[in-house]
Amino acid sequence: MRKNIVAGNWKMNLNYSDAQRLMYQLLEYKKNNKTNCEVFIAPPSLYLTMAKDLFENGEIAIFAQDVSEHNSGAFTGEISVDMIHSIGINGSLVSHSERRLYHGETDSNANIKIKNLLNKNLTPIYCNGENLEQRKNGDYLEVVGNQTKTALFTLSAEEIKKVIIAYEPVWAIGTGETATADQAQEVHAFIRDLIASKYGKETADEISILYGGSVKPDNAKEIFSKPDVDGGLIGGAALKIDDFSKIIEGFN
Repeated sequence: MRKNIVAGNWKMNLNYSDAQRLMYQLLEYKKNNKTNCEVFIAPPSLYLTMAKDLFENGEIAIFAQDVSEHNSGAFTGEISVDMIHSIGINGSLVSHSERRLYHGETDSNANIKIKNLLNKNLTPIYCNGENLEQRKNGDYLEVVGNQTKTALFTLSAEEIKKVIIAYEPVWAIGTGETATADQAQEVHAFIRDLIASKYGKETADEISILYGGSVKPDNAKEIFSKPDVDGGLIGGAALKIDDFSKIIEGFN
């Protein structure tokens, strides 16, 4: 079922005590405020168990930032889908642009990870998006279309309904640049239409598509108001309770 979602990707930030403090602030916020969207966080893997224990009643869903495409073995430093499943984590980000840029991850890798997550009934948040050159060249829809097809189009209709997509134009991540609400809507509608062309409109309309790329308290409401934008994947602003809560309230 299509949902409004605000997800915070903490990336490689916060020491243990700072992470704990932010989690307690989020828990307090959720207890005292009615939100019109679901709230997710993806803290560093070291803090996943702490997060799951703190949000024991499911006030906030907990996601890993990445999982291995391997199920087990001699893969030092990696975390398997079975590992996060065993501690009750809800799912994982897949193919964030920083994984693509710094670790050479491809949409073929993403496809494997997505299938592994779905096999454990966990939720993938699949990230895609074009870089600045592709945006300027006018190739961005073709790029996003090819990414989406490679990562997702081997799934069944029932499987793809369980995937959350996060469109994150690479040129707008951590740069202070933000796609306009209309630019975000254009690509979100394109992705939904692309899925509808293969799986049908009913299936496409059930999939939540989030925007990621310098979402802030002062632009969240406008971006979230677009018909095909179902929320945001938030980076830096997710590390401050005041900013993150105001973004959540973009759905109010």
